[in-house]
Amino acid sequence: MFYRKIIDEFDQWLHNPERKPLVLRGARQVGKTTIVHEWSRRFKQYIHLNLELPEDRALFQEFKNMSVLMQQIFFSRNKSLALKEDTLIFIDEIQELPVAMGLLRYFYELEPTVKVIAAGSMLESVFNNDIHFPVGRVEYKVLRPASFPEFLGALGEAQALEQLENMPCPNFAHERLLQLYREYAITGGMPEVVNKYARNRDLKTLRPVYDSLIASYLEDVEKYAQNDVRVLHLRHAIRASLQLAGQRIQFAGFGQSAYRSREMGEALRALEKVWLVQLIYPTSSATLPLIPDLRKSPRLQILDTGLLNYFVGLQKEMLLTQELSSVYRGIMMEHLSGQELLAHRYEAMSSLAFWSRDKNSSSAEVDFVESFDGMVIPIENKSGKTGTLRSLHQFMEIAPHRFAVRLYAGRLEITEARTPRGRSFRLLNLPYYLGTQLRNYLDWFVAQ
Repeated sequence: MFYRKIIDEFDQWLHNPERKPLVLRGARQVGKTTIVHEWSRRFKQYIHLNLELPEDRALFQEFKNMSVLMQQIFFSRNKSLALKEDTLIFIDEIQELPVAMGLLRYFYELEPTVKVIAAGSMLESVFNNDIHFPVGRVEYKVLRPASFPEFLGALGEAQALEQLENMPCPNFAHERLLQLYREYAITGGMPEVVNKYARNRDLKTLRPVYDSLIASYLEDVEKYAQNDVRVLHLRHAIRASLQLAGQRIQFAGFGQSAYRSREMGEALRALEKVWLVQLIYPTSSATLPLIPDLRKSPRLQILDTGLLNYFVGLQKEMLLTQELSSVYRGIMMEHLSGQELLAHRYEAMSSLAFWSRDKNSSSAEVDFVESFDGMVIPIENKSGKTGTLRSLHQFMEIAPHRFAVRLYAGRLEITEARTPRGRSFRLLNLPYYLGTQLRNYLDWFVAQ
């Protein structure tokens, strides 16, 4: 079983006195059902309803009142209503029955002691106007692909995981952790891929799994899109996104197509709503608030870097190179860093941002910026000498603080740096494998 930080999120939800039904969101195949099954062991009774099954849909289709519905649900699984306060009800594939989503409000209003989690593919909710979540009566968590710590847990690398979570991470663990991170960078974090790789550590066996994952997303489009034209738009958007991940894009002609800006914009925003992609817009400010500039071209982040590597054929190159930051012009490692920064952020509004400044004489772009303790912290994904961090230097020239971060293949250290104009700042040099720990390391860094 994956080492999942979201278990802690579930525990906090469980003990919240104002708990609402929890809607678990995320792309298909990221492990939503598996993680709920695992967590259900905390309860005396567990009821799993799959609304793809006619007999489970029937429980909600003829709703009369909450009392009858509760009796039907418990009776259908031979569970005792007397133990309902120690029962978890999991409504899976809830998008298959829009009325079931509306009924979540009554669990909150009339049966607040019952713990209810709902999940499913949300692609249908993008297109079906009959599907509405009860506003203010549910809360959301987003599940993403496995992070590097979860990858280590799945592989049984207990000692590596222990050292990774030491604060600060000891130098003696660096080479081993970097090698394991290389494996993670190649495979990505999709649970089925990680589970199969954990069994045999053989990349060649993963090809059918990647093919199946990509095919499932394309099939979802055909299942839920309203017409053939929309199917074509979405299928192209998925395929082109796998090729262009990590790059700044234009909607018009996206993926060397003849499609217009409006068509591809709508398709990509639909895929964004179901967490297959994320459109990351730049900000030009070095101070809060981080306001994205929607007039500028976004950078494209897809669900999982392993899918990118497989689709564009990077795996062999990654096996042969000593410096992963050189693969795919550095795009792959930058994309993976973005995935790691997001990995343990379960709020539905979580997003990434980057900094960009365009001038007639020059342009600058910092890979990521992070809001922290009232500051905007620049994060550059780059190996090599600190003197080559030209865009980061330009950011630090205008920043009202002295803190910056570099993600790279070297060891953990804090150095004093200086911009070409002579402004000094402190640089946290953070190994790639500590990307999920960034918030903790910023606390440590600023306190030094």
